[in-house]
Amino acid sequence: MEVKALACQLPKDLGLPLSHLTYQEIAQTAVQRGLAATLSGATVWRWLSADAIRPWRYRSWIWPRDPQFAQKAGRVLDLYQGTWENQPLGPQDYVLSTDEKTSIQARRRLVPTRPPRAGQPGRVEHEYERQGALAYVAAWDVRRAKLFGRCGPTTGIDPFHGLVDLVMTQEPYRSARRVFWVADNGSSHRGQAAIDRLRSWYPNAVLVHTPVHASWLNQIEIYFSILQRKLLTPNDFPNLPELQAQILAFQARYEAIAKPFEWKFTRADLHRVMAKLSEQDRANAA
Repeated sequence: MEVKALACQLPKDLGLPLSHLTYQEIAQTAVQRGLAATLSGATVWRWLSADAIRPWRYRSWIWPRDPQFAQKAGRVLDLYQGTWENQPLGPQDYVLSTDEKTSIQARRRLVPTRPPRAGQPGRVEHEYERQGALAYVAAWDVRRAKLFGRCGPTTGIDPFHGLVDLVMTQEPYRSARRVFWVADNGSSHRGQAAIDRLRSWYPNAVLVHTPVHASWLNQIEIYFSILQRKLLTPNDFPNLPELQAQILAFQARYEAIAKPFEWKFTRADLHRVMAKLSEQDRANAA
């Protein structure tokens, strides 16, 4: 138990100039602290494996600092579940998730990319010439699995306005009762000013912000990850026009086979997470 407790401490709290601990380092520290006369890394591995303790692993995360995190996140989750302000959405209500994928580079490889062969993977030249970058602003209809997107040199209010026009000038959104736009707090659509601005463009459009640092609540990010994996990696585009054409072609191809994402995280899950974070906050304060 003492060795497991040792493994669950930060190395800096143990006075060690390390970022993480290996089995052998835990064994050495335990011996130095008098927890055992001798101890092998294999024994530490066996003990820690019993409780799935892996001190050499870590991941980045962002602590929710928005004082209205639960309230804002709950509204987004309600929309995904088909409700708004405790009332079910109607057939003339639509939910769109939107964001920008910025600084997508076009990298022209100095040697042409080679396809795979028997017993040999495809080859992509390491060196490349930068051909510029563009931004891709897109929207995903959460319940209808429809995609809308535009490419341009930068992001901002005007490019976002162009995307909104692209969506709201066509049916069924033009005649919809309400079109909810779920967006983050980027400069293109930040704060109450953005809410008022969207309403002035289209009275039936409602901007709903996710909490700060909660991009995982925005379903368009799932599509962006698919785009990154399926088209943009590895990056091999001769110029920006080709990059733009390929992005829009992928958008059309994906939409043709797309289905709504099976979003399973609900308000109940959010409450459990927030309660757990509150416990950790109290523990840290103590």
